[in-house]
Amino acid sequence: MATYILRRMVSTIAVMAIVGIFVFLLLRLAPGDPATIIAGNKGTPEMIAAIREQLGLDQPLPVQFVHWALSVLGGDLGTSILTGRPVSELISQRLEPTLSISILTMILSVTVGVSFGILAAWRTGGLVDRILTAFATLGFSVPVFVVGFFLIYVLAISARWLPVQGYVSIDGGLGPWFVHLILPTVTLGLGYIAFIARVTRASMLEVLSEDYMRTAAAKGASSYAMLFHHALKNAGVPILTVIGISFAYLIGGVVLTETVFNIPGIGRLVVDAVNNRDYPIIQGVLILTSGLYVLINLTVDLAYTLIDPRIRY
Repeated sequence: MATYILRRMVSTIAVMAIVGIFVFLLLRLAPGDPATIIAGNKGTPEMIAAIREQLGLDQPLPVQFVHWALSVLGGDLGTSILTGRPVSELISQRLEPTLSISILTMILSVTVGVSFGILAAWRTGGLVDRILTAFATLGFSVPVFVVGFFLIYVLAISARWLPVQGYVSIDGGLGPWFVHLILPTVTLGLGYIAFIARVTRASMLEVLSEDYMRTAAAKGASSYAMLFHHALKNAGVPILTVIGISFAYLIGGVVLTETVFNIPGIGRLVVDAVNNRDYPIIQGVLILTSGLYVLINLTVDLAYTLIDPRIRY
């Protein structure tokens, strides 16, 4: 067990090193010059050269990479080119809305998705299974922004039950904070509910068809015991894998959802940084999200051993 954990942690460090090189080169080799953008339309070649020297962009790429990597390892994500403020400060200011949407979406998706999948597998071929399968297909088919605008029109504009857009910090009260997150959470979570429900249903059906499940039924085991004590535990590995993958895709979905609902989160920060070619912000956000994704995958891998002790990759 200790060897397995150590091997996974070493591979995680190697992955993060590769991600760091990729993030650095991706932005540096992309067309465009941030010094020209900062200088503006009236910038002279001398002004542009001075800005490039000030930002260290005139140095060779290996030198820039070493300076950047050492700063990141020391906890310094750099300074925004346009605002002159520390990147870590800008990210921390936008972190609460993004974390709020992400956590609520994952709670909603896992709770509802796994429940729907178990229910559909238990009533396979029946009306409940058909309705849940149709819901899952609909959740896959409709884009996030279409769901968002539809919910805004029905629940916010027509019924006036929920706010159209915006965000209220949790410091402003738990009620207003939660009310402003209902529409973004449902909008973003619909696709993940469908994804998790389909995988859960397929995994449960495979386990329920095993001989030992028929033996348990012949011995008089209750439906609750068969579903939750025997089937769900043995179907847990693929479900856990899907939840880990869903979180990775969730990061991309948050960017679009924050734009639709005008939420000042990290997604909006990245979009503004890309438009202005603000390298330090883009790199800082990519490194943080990549590290979070790798950490979640490491946690999922370690959780496999708790569900099935035979797993030792």
